[in-house]
Amino acid sequence: MKRVRLVISGRVQGVFYRAAIRSVAAKYPITGFVRNLPDGTVEVVAEGPEPELRSFAAECKINDGVRKAEKADATWFDAPSREFKYFSIRY
Repeated sequence: MKRVRLVISGRVQGVFYRAAIRSVAAKYPITGFVRNLPDGTVEVVAEGPEPELRSFAAECKINDGVRKAEKADATWFDAPSREFKYFSIRY
């Protein structure tokens, strides 16, 4: 089990990006959250098996004409906190 924190910049606020990330997360056995940050970026924190987290992180780079994730800075942690029961959107 690992933990990853992504900070994603680009056109990611006001375009249902958080909902899209929650849908992506539903495909994987992961827990965590996604939320908007005051500086216009989006923070994603997720925990789960490393292979699935890496696939999930790659899918967070959504560029579909409406949403455009230009940059995703990732910080990896070896020990998950196990504080989450599911993946949610935080407001």
